Amino acid sequence: MILTGSQIVIECLKEQGVDTVFGYPGGAILNIYDELYKHSDEINHILTSHEQGASHAADGYARATGKVGVCFATSGPGATNLVTGIATAYMDSIPMVAITANVAVNLLGKDSFQEVDIAGITMPITKHNFIVKDVSKLADVIRKAFRIASSGRPGPVLIDITKDVTAAKTQYEKAIPEPIERYTDDILEEDIDNAIELIRNSKKPFIFIGGGVIISDAAKELREFATKVDAPVTDTLMAKGAFDGTDPLYTGMIGMHGTKTANLGVTQCDLLITLGARFSDRVTGNASKFARDAKILQIDIDPVEINKNIMTDSSIVGDIKEVLKILNERLEPMNHKEWVDHIIEMKNKFPLKYKDENLSGPYIIEKLYEITGGDAIISTEVGQHQMWAAQYFKYTNPRTFLTSGGLGTMGYGLGASIGAKMGKPEATVVNIAGDGCFRMNMNEIATATRYNIPIINLILNNRVLGMVRQWQTLFYGQRYSHTNLGDKVDFVKLGEAMGAKAYRITKKEEVEPVLREAIALKEPVLIDCIIDSDDKVWPMVAPGAPIDEVFTEEDLDKNK
Repeated sequence: MILTGSQIVIECLKEQGVDTVFGYPGGAILNIYDELYKHSDEINHILTSHEQGASHAADGYARATGKVGVCFATSGPGATNLVTGIATAYMDSIPMVAITANVAVNLLGKDSFQEVDIAGITMPITKHNFIVKDVSKLADVIRKAFRIASSGRPGPVLIDITKDVTAAKTQYEKAIPEPIERYTDDILEEDIDNAIELIRNSKKPFIFIGGGVIISDAAKELREFATKVDAPVTDTLMAKGAFDGTDPLYTGMIGMHGTKTANLGVTQCDLLITLGARFSDRVTGNASKFARDAKILQIDIDPVEINKNIMTDSSIVGDIKEVLKILNERLEPMNHKEWVDHIIEMKNKFPLKYKDENLSGPYIIEKLYEITGGDAIISTEVGQHQMWAAQYFKYTNPRTFLTSGGLGTMGYGLGASIGAKMGKPEATVVNIAGDGCFRMNMNEIATATRYNIPIINLILNNRVLGMVRQWQTLFYGQRYSHTNLGDKVDFVKLGEAMGAKAYRITKKEEVEPVLREAIALKEPVLIDCIIDSDDKVWPMVAPGAPIDEVFTEEDLDKNK
């Protein structure tokens, strides 16, 4: 059949099973939006308050569902407003397709109104991108974009379509997407044999998991593997929920704000089995002293990650789920009771703890966990509240903790929570924010109220840029250069002005009734929680130090 470019865009989205798009219209993309209007019963469109909110919402949708998230933007500033969200998705390997429109082909390269080379701008932060100047190629490009975004190591793909292509006509034939095959070509028998030998010879194995375990949908295989090897498990921010946070073998998060048990255990182990993690600097600390007494076995789908940050003794390239299936089949059950008992002893000796005299972030998050029973999707912004959310909420299932791990994007969580709720409407979705982060994209509260998307925004309001101030306190002689916000923003009034139900919490006894009411309301809620400006995230590793030099507030006080 003969269709316009805009019709082809919509038909191709339907081919891919897209049910929700997040975006913001403008002149160059009007033809696509006009066609979208005619298919509003098939594809739900969420008009965000800002294009960055659309990109974060598409990202949150993808993380919560495992499907490809989709966002739209017009040319020029509309397209450039997607950049931070695209970069966020790229750093965390999130499948997303961003569709932008540009000026007509005959206006390209002439500094035309709202013309920008968005493909050039996003080249370093996309898995691939396309400029479509010929309508006959449009359908194939869209299909290829979805395949690239979701296959292998996922990532964002941008499609920039000139406006004349959206109006031009060509022949269109419907196509059924081919299933995405798991990446197994580089799983070599020799590498499997080497890994099995290392595991069998280990007396003190430790399993270190990253976001690749969630992307691969390998939680079941991981649990079997950990039980069979009889090894403790630590995770990164990106891997929360891949391994049950209530399991006795779970030791907590690793790295700068990891637990003492995880950091000391990794330092003491003789084999570190790394699954789908890239050894970020926030994980390793001083890389030359990371797991210095251990052999390193790294398993990852991306060969570029092998030996990039930490040199390995052995590695396997391939899909984590498929590799674990092979290892689970070939390994016999092991017993490392003495080592596991030692780790459990450390867990008992070094529990996470905080001062509970006053209202605090950890207290609020523990109450949220208690009330929900852990059955919630948590998104976060970036900073102290993000670390507390990782530490004090126990994640038992994958795709329930959505956070910007690699890029560290302030303003991410609110848009992501909207996307998550659209993808998982039955879930309780809570965005945990700091007051500094929340201000960056707080206009998306208007998006939530416009569509009555029942998300809860929990603002841990300490009236400062908490994590930066923590560093200034510990490492910069308490010189608080531009981290004390000290403004007069009233978040309760702001939430109400945007149409949300809003509360303020100032003491501990208010937390439980407000949270219970907020969850029961089934409408957008904002909760302003007033906490102390000097509350800190503990434990901590100083920047550049090895992770076994992890310290708590008590350690700091002892050394004064």
